[in-house]
This record gives sequence, structure tokens and C-alpha cells, in this order.
Amino acid sequence: MDKPLVIVESPTKVKTIKKYLGNDFNVTSTMGHIKDLPKKEIGIDINNGFCPQYIIITGKNKIIQELKKAAGNAQEIFLAPDPDREGEAIAWHTSEILSKKNRSFYRVMFHELTKNAILNAMNTPEPLNKNKYEAQQARRILDRLVGYQISPLLWRKVKRGLSAGRVQSVAVRIIVDRERLIQAFESEEYWTITAAMTAEEPPPFDAKLSKKNGQKIHIPNKESSDQILKDLENEKFIVHDIKSKTSKRNPSPPFITSTLQQDAIKKLRFSAKKTMMIAQQLYEGIDINGEPVGLITYMRTDSTRIANEAAEEAIQFVKERFNPSFSIEKPRIFKNKKKVQDAHEAIRPTSAYYVPDEIKKHLSPEQYALYRLIWQRFVASQMHHALIDTVSISIAAKEYLFQASGSIVQFQGFMAVYTTEEDDEVNDKNKIKLPALKKGETIECQKLSPKQHFTQPPPRFTEASLVKELEENGIGRPSTYATIISTIQEKNYVEKLKGYFHPTEIGCIVNDLLRDNFPDIMDVEFTAKMEDSLDRIETAQMNIQEILTAFYDSFKQQLDDAGQSMLSMKGIGLMTEIVCPDCKKEKLHIKYGKNGLFLACNGYPDCSFSCNYVRDEKGNVMAVEPETPQVTEKTCDKCGKPLLVKNGKYGTFLACSGYPDCKFTMSLNELKKPVSTGVSCPNEKCDGEILEKTTRRGKTFYGCSMYPKCEYALWYKPISKQCPECQAPFIIEKITKKKGKFETCVNKDCKYELSIDEATMQN
Repeated sequence: MDKPLVIVESPTKVKTIKKYLGNDFNVTSTMGHIKDLPKKEIGIDINNGFCPQYIIITGKNKIIQELKKAAGNAQEIFLAPDPDREGEAIAWHTSEILSKKNRSFYRVMFHELTKNAILNAMNTPEPLNKNKYEAQQARRILDRLVGYQISPLLWRKVKRGLSAGRVQSVAVRIIVDRERLIQAFESEEYWTITAAMTAEEPPPFDAKLSKKNGQKIHIPNKESSDQILKDLENEKFIVHDIKSKTSKRNPSPPFITSTLQQDAIKKLRFSAKKTMMIAQQLYEGIDINGEPVGLITYMRTDSTRIANEAAEEAIQFVKERFNPSFSIEKPRIFKNKKKVQDAHEAIRPTSAYYVPDEIKKHLSPEQYALYRLIWQRFVASQMHHALIDTVSISIAAKEYLFQASGSIVQFQGFMAVYTTEEDDEVNDKNKIKLPALKKGETIECQKLSPKQHFTQPPPRFTEASLVKELEENGIGRPSTYATIISTIQEKNYVEKLKGYFHPTEIGCIVNDLLRDNFPDIMDVEFTAKMEDSLDRIETAQMNIQEILTAFYDSFKQQLDDAGQSMLSMKGIGLMTEIVCPDCKKEKLHIKYGKNGLFLACNGYPDCSFSCNYVRDEKGNVMAVEPETPQVTEKTCDKCGKPLLVKNGKYGTFLACSGYPDCKFTMSLNELKKPVSTGVSCPNEKCDGEILEKTTRRGKTFYGCSMYPKCEYALWYKPISKQCPECQAPFIIEKITKKKGKFETCVNKDCKYELSIDEATMQN
């Protein structure tokens, strides 16, 4: 009988697991998913309980045969793909393919690739988790129902290639909504007044005007500011109140997927996608002194829970490496919001004793940077809280009150290892030094400095703030954020400019069409509730059929209505308030044509005016006046009228001025004169020579001078030199990335080849 077989998801884990399991088990990999829904059709039997119709992924038949061969006659198969919903799906599909009489399947979870974790998982196998698998299936089915039925509608109404996604479309909406808030924002003027103060004891300090007659002050303009300065002339400034307190500052919990992505984006300038890729490498194992070592726990998690033994190890590490005052006596516990999250731990190092600087030589610079971040946050989570001394001073002058405050870190605690943005703000305040003052003390105002400001619109999203927004609104799951962000950029719905997301014009139009026709799909709260429903399927609190049926009943009605009522950008288009400059009667509409979006008169075909457009900073559509075509001296070959220089999809070209009666066009490349290569045409029935020519698109090729009588042509430059191997009349010049520039025979059966450098030396 064959050995029990362990099947993992990634081949990079095989070596690590084999090392710890020894010769008692065979270990192999599925190389990711082996089954999926078909790409060219929806793959969901809507009328038969939304049954998914899985097929073998193209190219995976060989892997399946290898899995069957590895399983042999083994009675026990341990399925160990990643410990998440996708991994559960891989486990189920693998068990279906390898199912055999008297064969048992077990699910094992490797939350970290360490010896203890692997052996413990193998000693405590579980049955396959149907609820988790159904949660994964429900997501795939919902995404298919939306994407594969709305996308074709967008192809008909706008253009081919567009897509809609149950979650990606909501992410685009969030970015579009923010852009429109920015466009609608009206900036308002306001002023601040800062007093430069000195007391009997140094140092000098600044205080800001904060209140008048006990109420928060608002200074709307220069006149109001000047009046306050006048009121304060020759006034005494007296210390009104002094408040001091010492506050505790606790460390942040260890990373979950979303917070790791946010911190890596901010501190390391990694994208969410890059962060997850490097984290996967750290989880699957790094070669240290010839042995693969998994450095972090599983990186797709919503949980802040950590194993008690891991926390105790971190506490012991702190006691050994730091002053005793930095350590705590018992593990600090971080609570989760949802029970479904508690299946995994937070992202942490597999051992606190894998100190980043001590294993740095085994890591790439990027692996080191991310691992160091994970290690620091985890170790800090099990360190003593920081103590912050804060002093706040209010200074009265007439009915006005000025405020000055400063913070001093009395004890660093965890901040000696890791700080968040909020912690850094406290450290910045540490730079504000205040003198020792007494209540009622008179201090000197050296100068009052007024300053004009303008309110700012809400900021556009960065990748980090978008991840945070998605998480806070319950859109998607941390494991999907990187994919969402990549997809909406690849589809050209948004673009990143100087680190900030801007919606594209097509992104805004698709967003508006979907919001008008699919209000539920585009609703943030609805999408968040659907994510919660998927979690409830996993915890057996909800039934998959109930959720899918309830969703589809409403969605199908909206889909049918949209097929009839969704505005067509190819037809009537989107109306603007711009009156056509030609007919002066109809309004211009935004439409989509073969060259993209443009403005066209709604009076077509009676009025054929069209032009490009742009939007101003407020989002208003502005027509771009068409440029007057340049008249050339060349005349049309068909009707004799002058040719005009015009711009099209493929660049500049010549067109007849008699359009639309005459539709003759000519590429500017056709005006270029062919250049002789000095090589005779090899066609025995032709007396022509090979000329260097240019296609209508501007690409160089080599063709016979007797065209169209002789159609001989080739893409490579001919050289007037007989082949030394087969005596062909000429050779050709090629360039490839691997070989560089070289000459070879025009005869495909001849193997003559010589680099250009060698050919030059021979000559």
C-alpha cells in the first residue's frame, strides 16, 4: 500500500513540508486551482439551483495525472491547500478528482510553515468544511451572475471590452463619488492668528487664538483679523489655565491583511499587490542556512488573535533584549469583531527570535523590509505601554483666549520598536517645548501673526486610504483588495496620478449607467451586507440557496429593465447643456464611437457637427473646437480636389476635401519615396529590385520595385551578399533580444548565421 499523500497548493511549500514529515508521507502540489468556471460562458445553471458547472482548467490535465500517480493506492489523503475559502475550494475539487473506494480525505491547516505547526496540523486533521466551501462558491456564483450578465450589456450600450463586477464597480463608485465631492467643493477663506510669546523662563513659544467670549472663534476674512489685532493692541497676556496629564498609549494589534497593506504602502511604497506577493514568499519559506523556513503566519486574515505561546515567546524576547521596564507580565489580548475571523491568527513572525537584522543576509531587500515591519509590529504588541506627558496652557487677553500645548514622551515603551502615524504625531508634538508657567502669570507677546487660509476639499484616495475605505465599508475582503485595485486600473476606469486615484471619463460614464440601472449592485451598504451574508454561510447561520435566490430575484428584474432602458452611448448618448455651434438648435450629446468618446449634435443627420471635449476642474463639459484641416498642394487621385491633413485613430493622414462625396484617404507614409537596397528581386520572372518601403501604419518593410506585378516582400533588411553556405543570392539582417543583431540566410533551410560584430571583423 502506498504512503499517505499530503497535497498542498503551492509547489514552493513542498520542500519545507517534506523536511518536517520525513519519509512517512509523500508530498505534492496542485499548483493552485485545478477546476474553475468556464471563461467563455457564465457556467451557472440558474434554473437548477444556481449549480456551478466547473471544468478542468486548461493545462491542468497533466497536473491531475501527476496527482493521481502520486496518490496511487494510498488510503489516506491529507488536503493542505491554504487555510482560507479559496484553499477550501481547491481541497474539495481535489477530493472529487481523487475520490476512490475506501479512500479517506482529511483537511489540514498549515497556519505557519514551522515544524510544530505542521506536525500539530497533521496530528489533528479535520473533515472538509462544507460551509466554508459554500461561502467560496456563493462568492464565485454572485460574481458570475453580475459580471457575465452586466458586461455584455455594457458592450451593447457603450463599447466592447468593458466589464462590471459586483465589488469592483462599487470601488469605482467610491472613487467617482470622491471626485465629485472635490468638483463640487467651494473653498472658503479663513484666518488664524498666532502669538509669539516669551515668559520669565525660556524657551519662547507660540500660542494660537482659539476662543472669543468662551466660544470657538472663526475668522472669516482680513477685516475680521485686522479688527482682532486692533482689539489686542497694548493688551496684557495672562496665563489663564494650565492643565497637565499623563496618559497611557497602548500598542496597535499585530497586522491583519488590510493593515499590513496600508502600512506597507505608506512606509515602504509597496503596492497592495506587491505586499501580498512578498508576504506569500515569507509565509511559504525562505532558505536560511540551506533549510527552508516559513517566517510569518498565513497572510490572508481578518483576525487580530495571536496564539498564547507566540505572545509568551515575544514577552520573553523583550525581557532578554530590552530593559525589564519594557516587558509585560502576561500576553496582551486583542479582540476580534466577528467570530468567522477567529479561524486564523494575525500576521506575525513564526518566532520572535528570527530577528530581522540577524537574518537579513538571507532575504532580498524587499523581503527584509516587509518582514521587519511585521516583526516590529508584533513584538511591539507585547511590550509595555508608552507614557505621554501632555501640557496645555490657555492665555487670556481681553475676551480672547490663546492655546499652546506640548507633549513629552515620558516612557517610550513599545514606541522604541514600532510607531503608527498617530504615535508619530505625538513624537512631533514633543518638539514643542513650553516653559514652566504659573496661573495668573503675565507673559510678553512679542508679535501677533495673522495668516490667510482656504478650506481644502476632501483628498483623493491613495492606495492605502482606498484599502482603508474598502475595509471600513465592508467592501470585499482583505484578500481581494489587491485584485480589486489592479482590476479597476487595468479596465481603465481609474488611473493613478502622482499617487492619487482619479476616475477616467469612461469610468465615470459606466459608473453613472450602472448606478441608474442597478442601484442595489452599486450600493455600498448592500454590498457590505452581501459580504456579511457570505461570512454567515461559512458559520452555518445562513443557507446558500436562500441568499442566491433572494439576490437573483431582484437582480434579474433590474437586468431585464436595463436591457430596455439603459442609455446607449452608441445611440442617443448622454445629453449636455451645450448648444450645437452649427445648427444653434439642438444640444450636444456625449457619444462613443470607433475613436472613443466625443460630442455630437443631437440633430444628426440634419446636422453632422461633432468635436472632442474636455472637462474643467468642476467637471463641466467643454467642447474642443475642431482644428481647421491644413490644405496641401497634393490633389486627390480620384476627384482632383485638394487633400487635407487630418488626425485619426492611427495618427496623421491625408483626406480628400470633397468628403463625404469623395472618401479618398492616403497615409503620409505613402508619400515617402522608396529607397534602393541594391539587391535584385529573387523572383526569376522579375527584373525588379528590392526597395525599402513603409506601410500605411509607418512600419518598414522591403518589397519589389515592380509591385503590383511582382508581390515579393519581406520584413527583414536584405544585404547584397551571397550566402557562404548555400550560395543564396543575398542574406538578411535580423535583431532579437537573445542574439542581438546578426545576419542569416534568406533561405529558411540554410543554417548560416553570423553576428554583425563578427561579420564586421571578417570584412
